[in-house]
Amino acid sequence: MKYLDEYRDPALARRLLDELRRTASAPWRIMEVCGGQTHTLVRQGIDELLPAGIRMIHGPGCPVCVTPLETLDRAMAIAGRPGTILASFGDMLRVPGTETDLLSLRARGADVRVVYTPMDAVRIARDLTDRQVVFLAVGFETTAPANAMAVLHAARLGLANFSMLVSHVLVPPAMTALLEDPDCEVQAFLAAGHVCAVMGWREYEPIAARYRVPIVVTGFEPLDLLEGVLMAVRQLEQGRCEVENQYVRAVRRSGNTEAQDAVRTVFRVTDRAWRGIGELPGSGLELSGAYARFDAARRFDVGGLRTVEDPECIAGAVLTGARLPTDCPAYGTRCTPRHPLGAPMVSAEGTCAAFHAAGRAKEVHAP
Repeated sequence: MKYLDEYRDPALARRLLDELRRTASAPWRIMEVCGGQTHTLVRQGIDELLPAGIRMIHGPGCPVCVTPLETLDRAMAIAGRPGTILASFGDMLRVPGTETDLLSLRARGADVRVVYTPMDAVRIARDLTDRQVVFLAVGFETTAPANAMAVLHAARLGLANFSMLVSHVLVPPAMTALLEDPDCEVQAFLAAGHVCAVMGWREYEPIAARYRVPIVVTGFEPLDLLEGVLMAVRQLEQGRCEVENQYVRAVRRSGNTEAQDAVRTVFRVTDRAWRGIGELPGSGLELSGAYARFDAARRFDVGGLRTVEDPECIAGAVLTGARLPTDCPAYGTRCTPRHPLGAPMVSAEGTCAAFHAAGRAKEVHAP
């Protein structure tokens, strides 16, 4: 298939690995920010094929995983109300809340619907004016433009029965928070290509300069990631700290300015709690004042919930790259994709799910 098979060429992969071996003269630690990149690295075994000393650290780039527990509990509180339809992407339905998940709630009679775009939720609200329709809007900068357009469309239609429960998060503040941690081991980043397709990479340039870390905008296929690692290692070996673009077929420095305009129109930057990590200043988006009437959290008054994380789950340490999924005592036993204790095991982009799908087992040490 054009634009796919050529990025999975095994001969080219071997050449890139050989070049990495020739280039790397010291141990280097590189974090891939995106959960989709994590899945490719683990599923293809790329992280295990890299030269000795080059270690991939798996970052917090799974939007489902970092959606705060409070947001999930709020969504379920709203879904349980009579006359309400909660619309969501399918990957959110099995993410565990404090007591249950959206899929179980639907099995008990709540009207929880899987949609493929936020516009589907707007159409439901248009067609069922006697019902309140709430769209669970989560994700990084990648999904924010589509959600912004849905709000703008609902406003044009004059829909009084449509709202969003917003939990958008932003990548650069998360990278900054990681680098500010005194225990941070990250020496370079692979930035998420789809986020940069929307936002460009200009906002990464101050991070690279301030913290002296190379940042390479990278795609999601095996050769994308191998080339991205090679570009990062070359910078580290040469003492450079720049933003480079491996994903030239999809990303430009300025990004998609029309999408950015839509996001700035509908949303404003706010502090945001990240599940397992805590609150990060300026790391999220919320509806701006002009569109606050579409804020489901205000419309339904679902604050004051008591949220409790499973004490066995080490999701926070996994999301920040401090621990591997196989370090968790519940991994693969009490925590599986069918019965997850935390979001990283159930999400399609979660690190724990990636390790489990690839058959990664805990290391057994001889006594």
